[in-house]
Amino acid sequence: MAIRMLEQKRVPHEVFAFDDAIRSAQEVAHVTGIPPGQVLKTLVVEQEPPKGKPFLVMMPAEFEIDLKVLASSLGVKKLGMASHRDAEKYTGLQVGGISALALIGKGFPVLLEETATLFDEVLVSAGQRGYDVRLSVADLISLTGAKPIRAC
Repeated sequence: MAIRMLEQKRVPHEVFAFDDAIRSAQEVAHVTGIPPGQVLKTLVVEQEPPKGKPFLVMMPAEFEIDLKVLASSLGVKKLGMASHRDAEKYTGLQVGGISALALIGKGFPVLLEETATLFDEVLVSAGQRGYDVRLSVADLISLTGAKPIRAC
C-alpha cells in the first residue's frame, strides 16, 4: 500500500478506510463525505493498438473520461480503456485499488485530469481496495510525476 511510502517520506496525509466491496469513486465520495470532484479514480488507458506501458489517468469521480479528448491532448491517434482483467495484469493491483501512488517507479505515465488541480487536496486509492488517502494535489503531482491534462 502507498500509506507506508507516504509515512516514510513524511508526506502529510489522512487515511480513509471503508468497505472493500465498494469499487466506485462516487460511492467512496458518498461514504467518506468528500465531494466527488475531490475523489479521484485511477483508470488504466492504453494506446490502440497497445504499445508501451498504459497510462494511469486520475479522474474526479463526477467526470467520465473522453478518450478522444485525451488522445488529442496527448497527440496520439487512438486510446482505449484497458479491460478490468488487463488493468489488473498491467498493474498487479485489483480494480478498485489501482493507485498511481502504489505504482511509483514502475514506469507508468501518470496523468491527472486538470480540473483536479483546482483543489488543494484530493482523495486517491492507497493501492488496496477499501483504503484511500487524502493528500495535497501538489504532493500527488510531485510524488507520481503526474501531468495535468484535459481528459473530459
